[in-house]
Amino acid sequence: MDETHRATARELAQAYCADGDALGWFEALYAQAGDDVSIIPWADLTPNPNLVEWLDNARIQSRGENALKVGCGLGDDAEELARRGFDTTAFDISRTAISWCRCRFPVSPVTYAVADLFDTPPEWYNAFSLVVESYTLQVLTPDLRRVAIRSIANFVAPEGSLLVITRGREPDDPEGKMPWPLTREEVSVFGDYGLIEVSFEDYIDDETPPVRRFRAVYRRKV
Repeated sequence: MDETHRATARELAQAYCADGDALGWFEALYAQAGDDVSIIPWADLTPNPNLVEWLDNARIQSRGENALKVGCGLGDDAEELARRGFDTTAFDISRTAISWCRCRFPVSPVTYAVADLFDTPPEWYNAFSLVVESYTLQVLTPDLRRVAIRSIANFVAPEGSLLVITRGREPDDPEGKMPWPLTREEVSVFGDYGLIEVSFEDYIDDETPPVRRFRAVYRRKV
């Protein structure tokens, strides 16, 4: 990943946050990128390998269940879920990102939507068999995370599952720079909103350099 582009994203986020707009930088970054996908630090134009590994290991293949991808970016994770049989909805706060998804996948079965995680359609409440949150929480400022966690938890249907993938750190480790790693305690806040932890993985991934990841699965209490 180009550290210059990551630094640009950090500077843009810092500028917007300083102006009291902690979310506006997402659209600004995608709009600034134009047709150059390399400007987007997290866009690899391939499904997240940490998601694919989990789907493969759990032998996840849907028989018509629905799924929601939170903060879908350029759509690769959503397309992977659809490929595995899920009736998939994917959203992003960036209108430009969603337009890019529709251009990249013009005949996709995925329903792409522009939506704010903090103001989502009421019909999404308790509506999805599988919710996938990967890398969104780690780019939100700490003051927004608990509200974001509550919003994400609310998407999960009765007996449904939530998969969370994020950078991880110990509570006494430095918070570092955006993307900010989460502690296990922060991730466990999902349990405050009607979800039960099914599994929690703490591992080092295959990136260069390697990154510590948390991958957790939750289920909605019945």
